[in-house]
Amino acid sequence: MPPSGIVKYHVKLSFDVDGLVERADIIGAIFGQTEGLLGPEMNLNELQRVSKVGRIEVTTNATTNTTSGEALIPMSTDIDTASLISAAIESIDKVGPFDCKFKLNAIDDVRATKKDDIIKRAKEIKQKWATKTISEGETMLKDIHEGTSTASKLTTFGKGKLPCGVGIFDSPWIILVEGRADVINLLRAGIDNALSIDGARIDESIKELCDAKDKVVAFLDGDRAGGFILKELKSLVDIDVVHRAPEGVEVEECTPQQIADILKDTIEEMNNPKPKPVLSDQNDKPMAELAEKTFANINETLEAIGLDANKNEVFKVPISELVSKLSTQSGIKYLILDGIVTQRLVDGAKQAGIECVIGHRIANLTKRDGITLKTFTDLGVA
Repeated sequence: MPPSGIVKYHVKLSFDVDGLVERADIIGAIFGQTEGLLGPEMNLNELQRVSKVGRIEVTTNATTNTTSGEALIPMSTDIDTASLISAAIESIDKVGPFDCKFKLNAIDDVRATKKDDIIKRAKEIKQKWATKTISEGETMLKDIHEGTSTASKLTTFGKGKLPCGVGIFDSPWIILVEGRADVINLLRAGIDNALSIDGARIDESIKELCDAKDKVVAFLDGDRAGGFILKELKSLVDIDVVHRAPEGVEVEECTPQQIADILKDTIEEMNNPKPKPVLSDQNDKPMAELAEKTFANINETLEAIGLDANKNEVFKVPISELVSKLSTQSGIKYLILDGIVTQRLVDGAKQAGIECVIGHRIANLTKRDGITLKTFTDLGVA
């Protein structure tokens, strides 16, 4: 691209020519046969001059009497212009004296690819520093817990001798974790009511223990295996709250501060108990069934589905159009989306009368307006 141009799209085309031609012939045909077709301001020469189109890259593959290949056109126009230019090039039927056919293969959004790369790198940076950086104070606390309290608070439970903290016997609530190292790490953070399920190895004694508690919390690794264990665990025990370590991080790798931040709301709730909403238990099971039913159709589509009270689909739109769609929509009870539940989205959902929203992640919200918000992970689907 010229210095002032910023590539937004890569227009990718393939071509077949009934004769032997050179790369320069293909480029000449693209410029020559689209010239004047869409008006002077849409000529490729003019678009190149104003830094809207970059250098056209062409590769060719010749046989005995035919030529085929691909062309890539970098563009910094809007998508409408890129589509129009693509259609114009597809109309080319001659390269020199030979018949030819151009076909559009893709219009790639270069910015989206860059965003994906940035997000991937940001996750790597976050994981590295979240798991390897421990403050001096945290290190001191860790040494104190290991030296004076961890060993004395670690015990076992049941015939399987599953590792646990001594607090599981007296505490009104219990935290189920995946392994012994997780129990020890929670002890370092001052939490002694964790029980290792050792790969969801649940027997009747554990079920009875969980039934006797006011609340059962699952705190699992932030990897794919953690999602599978959560699904199996939910089929065996009634789970009230699900917490996950940061994506790609195991519970045993979390710092004491991370553990405190993740469990903060649950700990505060148990220390200051409030009456449970009557609708909570009634809504969770239908929402889990709804999430499981729609996940395969919505995942990785960047779309959202609106359902009425009878769970019939009312609309399906791209995420980018969702908020504007909600401003004109009514009669929706459930909203399921392949994306993040943001404050702007919650505000739009409230205006549309929506009661339940399910997405991949919930952003830091200032208010929820009484709307039930869940992630696919919370519901044991992802």
